[in-house]
Amino acid sequence: MLKWVVVTVLALVVFSGARPWLDRLHIGRLPGDLNFTAFGRPWSIPITSTIVLSLIAAAIARFI
Repeated sequence: MLKWVVVTVLALVVFSGARPWLDRLHIGRLPGDLNFTAFGRPWSIPITSTIVLSLIAAAIARFI
């Protein structure tokens, strides 16, 4: 259980740091991705981008 919490926190830190780079690739701007401002801070919930990246990762893993 603790291992999954650590992995989730590390993934969030990595994706938060990579956010400017991912914006240049238009990841997080696809239809189905939610972007809004709450409490004076921009929030992003990239539902469609997550699905697309998962499919790409699965395709790469299948061919390796």
